[in-house]
Amino acid sequence: MEYQHVKTPGDNRFVLVGGPGAGKTTALDALKQRGYYCLPDVPRAIIKARLDSGLPARPEPTEFARAIFKGDVENYRTAPTNSACFFDRGVVDALGMLRHCDDLSDYKLDLNLRKHPYHKVVFVFPPWKEIYRMDSERDQTFAESIQVYESVKSWYSRCGYQVQQVPFGTPAERVEFIENSVAVGSSR
Repeated sequence: MEYQHVKTPGDNRFVLVGGPGAGKTTALDALKQRGYYCLPDVPRAIIKARLDSGLPARPEPTEFARAIFKGDVENYRTAPTNSACFFDRGVVDALGMLRHCDDLSDYKLDLNLRKHPYHKVVFVFPPWKEIYRMDSERDQTFAESIQVYESVKSWYSRCGYQVQQVPFGTPAERVEFIENSVAVGSSR
């Protein structure tokens, strides 16, 4: 089933997606330094909180997907609507995880896609072996990062978004590419 992206006039919510370790957070930090409102990666925060509490990094997949969805919806709800803001992943990612866990009906998927629209262009960061690093919250291998990238790219396309691949480069070059792609520099 293909979904049509519902774009609301004036929507300034931009999503950075891709596999782990591809440079999304670094680009988000660079965007923040340029004065944009930026929202962090929810899964990473959940993993960090669990590790800090002495729990395993990840709960079972459905519980993890539900927690991510809850955090992503909260990020969406608190984001400003009158100026450009950037999300390190978004509600659509969580919906994909819930769908993968067979915990999301077509009706709920459609309802949430309509309720939480982002800008029609989604920026996907390709796997980049030279910068990829595992750490306490990033426990996926580079091969798993590639799988996540392919899955996320396909999922956003299926949900009606235009997937725009961000080229390799310095954080400043990547941010300039994003700004130029959607002309957000004037909407800060």
